[in-house]
Amino acid sequence: MAPRAPALLDRLDLLEWRLCQRIGRLNLYRPWLGLLRLASRLGDWPAWVALILLQPLLDAAHGGQRLLQYTLTALVAIAVYRLVKTRLCRERPYITFVGNVRSHEPARDRYSFPSGHTMHAVMFLTLTANHLPWLAPWLVPLVLLIALSRVGLGLHYLSDVVAGALLGLLFAGVSLTLVG
Repeated sequence: MAPRAPALLDRLDLLEWRLCQRIGRLNLYRPWLGLLRLASRLGDWPAWVALILLQPLLDAAHGGQRLLQYTLTALVAIAVYRLVKTRLCRERPYITFVGNVRSHEPARDRYSFPSGHTMHAVMFLTLTANHLPWLAPWLVPLVLLIALSRVGLGLHYLSDVVAGALLGLLFAGVSLTLVG
């Protein structure tokens, strides 16, 4: 028997599918679709691995400690995120609404709740804004594009992205509380 999403997520699906469909229509514009794909790919891992590895260069005094802090925070976040995602089993919009919502990028797995891309984007933005505030204005547009790309590419509902952002804030907050 296949895992089922909780009834609340089923109701959210019905409320959000039209929004997903409307946002998906914007993908008729090739440059926009290309931008969303690029943002999504950067949010896969390259942007965050680069940010982690650059910590010693960006702040010689604390960079090594932050490299370790960011890495450990990301690993804990991935573990919790995977646990939540595989327990809630919310199907992606393009799976639930075949023909009405189209996927413009391949998904790694079947389930959408929460958005891991958004979780990491918000988590690293929050950590960076706390440690290197001068870098935050450069990251904000990327974080917003990554979050928007997940809905725009048909991979997530808006509530998946919001949940991912809240998780990212939570993990960053715990990390900053424990380590500073």
